[in-house]
Amino acid sequence: MYADTETIRRILRDTGDTWAVVGLSDNRHRAAYGVAEVLRRHGKRVVPVHPKAETVHGEQGYASLADIPFPVDVVDVFVNSDLAGRIADEAVAIGAKAVWFQLGVIDEDALRRTREAGLDMVMDRCPAIELASAG
Repeated sequence: MYADTETIRRILRDTGDTWAVVGLSDNRHRAAYGVAEVLRRHGKRVVPVHPKAETVHGEQGYASLADIPFPVDVVDVFVNSDLAGRIADEAVAIGAKAVWFQLGVIDEDALRRTREAGLDMVMDRCPAIELASAG
């Protein structure tokens, strides 16, 4: 199972408020930009992770998860499925508490590895949609 209601709720409400969004740039036409905006409206600190390390929504960007100099609670992944497993492994390495793969991002081996490492993980879901449906 890629996601269950309890895991989604735990990540959104209890895991912490610092979200690293991998693939977030200042391109307003990309889904990551809009999702980051929704996360911010719900009180999350959104940290952009993108090779360009752009500042987005007023938050300093970083080229990789390893470059972020403070703890990250959730890693939200907006990259192709073939790259997502490496990002999940990096999330484990930096001590994140949870990993969230966006709609269409699926890597069952990464799901297994991440959960075995003790992190919560959701795949093929959007936190902006889940926040809206949670009221």
